[in-house]
Amino acid sequence: MRILVVCGAGASSTFVAQRVRRAAHERGLDYAASAGTLRSLPIDLDACDIVLVGPHLEADLDGIRRDAATRGVHVVLLPPDVFTDLDGSRTLALVQGSLAQGTLSARPLLTHEKE
Repeated sequence: MRILVVCGAGASSTFVAQRVRRAAHERGLDYAASAGTLRSLPIDLDACDIVLVGPHLEADLDGIRRDAATRGVHVVLLPPDVFTDLDGSRTLALVQGSLAQGTLSARPLLTHEKE
């Protein structure tokens, strides 16, 4: 599973990506997580399975979903308190909830994609 966390400038998404990556690793899940920005999103969409969108980008959500849909990428809006999720477990639960709903399928990572 390749997770992309998107925010405005890439700073807060870096923290969220690190935390969700660590939470997945601690549970033995083969997930990778990286950070991106709205500006890098058109390129980054080709390398992810799910996009977690920072709550401050809610106004951009329809456009993000439209662009992601053309690539078969699922989009989840993160809750306003996501930055208080210090161990990444709640954020990981959002990803797993999307999997459980059947809205996306977990694909194994290629060796060069593992972090």
